[in-house]
Amino acid sequence: MPQARCVKELVIRTENRVGLLGEVAQLLSDKGINILAVHLETDPELAEIHLLTDAQLYAKDALTAAELPVTERQVVAVELPNRPGFLRKIADALARQGVDIHYLYATAAEGTARSLVILSSSNNGKAVLMLRGR
Repeated sequence: MPQARCVKELVIRTENRVGLLGEVAQLLSDKGINILAVHLETDPELAEIHLLTDAQLYAKDALTAAELPVTERQVVAVELPNRPGFLRKIADALARQGVDIHYLYATAAEGTARSLVILSSSNNGKAVLMLRGR
């Protein structure tokens, strides 16, 4: 069974500007905080950065101290085998249970055995239980 759990991601919504992601990455790096997953979406005026780090509380404190507008959002983190078809399997399983995926981002290095998928859904608690096989 996949390892699934509810976690809080950090979300920064701010004015879009060149170098913003680099500034956030540098700030966290300087604090010794590793970014496990990141999603960036922009339009000409606004940027939205979703972050999962190895130290969420410290990351939130560092971002707040840097006067970046940061909020927390509950999401599902699920570790999957890094093989073809596993994302389809969880997407199909969630759909069968009536759980709508609002957004999803994932990371996996080529040749590694595991991938990390972060998703927000219409019912994160139900998604975790279903992904755990309960």
